[in-house]
Amino acid sequence: MGSRHIVRHAAEARYEPPPHLAAHSNGYGVWNCVDETTPGAVHTGFQVCQLAAGGTVEACVASYEQSVYLLDGEVVLQTTEGAALLRPGDYGLVPVGVAHSWRNESSAPARWALMIGPQPRPQHGGDVNVVPPLPATAPVPVDPRDPRTRRYGHIGDENMDVDKQTQDRLAVSASMRTALLVYSGITVKMMVDSDLGADLTTMFMVKYDPQGVAGPHDHPFEETYLFLEGRAEGTFDGQSYELGPGDVAFAGVGCVHSFRNLGEGRLQWLETQAPQPPKRNSYRFRRDWEYLSARLAEGKETT
Repeated sequence: MGSRHIVRHAAEARYEPPPHLAAHSNGYGVWNCVDETTPGAVHTGFQVCQLAAGGTVEACVASYEQSVYLLDGEVVLQTTEGAALLRPGDYGLVPVGVAHSWRNESSAPARWALMIGPQPRPQHGGDVNVVPPLPATAPVPVDPRDPRTRRYGHIGDENMDVDKQTQDRLAVSASMRTALLVYSGITVKMMVDSDLGADLTTMFMVKYDPQGVAGPHDHPFEETYLFLEGRAEGTFDGQSYELGPGDVAFAGVGCVHSFRNLGEGRLQWLETQAPQPPKRNSYRFRRDWEYLSARLAEGKETT
């Protein structure tokens, strides 16, 4: 099999109305980073979306799950449960079949990352159906302890700092949702997963310290990375790339990949997975299997 990855640099970004919503939106454009034309992509759709000031996207339902992370500006995500005002660092989940619409009530454009799973199919109208308008309710800001925004959260610099994970600084009571996973100079914080109601995908934040490194490995699921800060060397299928803010990379099932921080400061990216990882054996590190091969070879030499 050939390449199972793709790299999209920020300079390539082109925002165009999606065909299935072009007649049902105003000022809406998407940069389609991962879709069915991407080598190795079967489960993943990934877009960076942009909505002009005063822009709207009419109410619709989709046969896929959507995870949202706000990059710039402000936007209102309206569902049947109410309206959430999303600001940079806010994230949320739109489950399968939930009617939703978008509107930008601010004076500046808004931009967000959109993870979609399973992958939309153009031959089925993008797996989206427009529905009657939703009542425009007053938007409320994201608050993890407010039941009205129970499918939303916020992540900021302090949420990725190990020294600031004290009880008085946590947005919600201490749990796996607020805990950090720290290893090998790498910090990981989960955002969207089954705890938030997702069934098909995950979304989380990854930070590398200057010494952070992840050796060659692969997974039984697909991953997408949107780089937010710093410079990284990413190696996919044996090909190395320098990646920086706004760049997007995708690794399909079986794509051996690795990362290291190229700078003296922190490196940070948004990461998604589809489908959700299994409970065990979600990583396959080359070093472990090379070690086993060496031990087996030692045994043959002594027999």
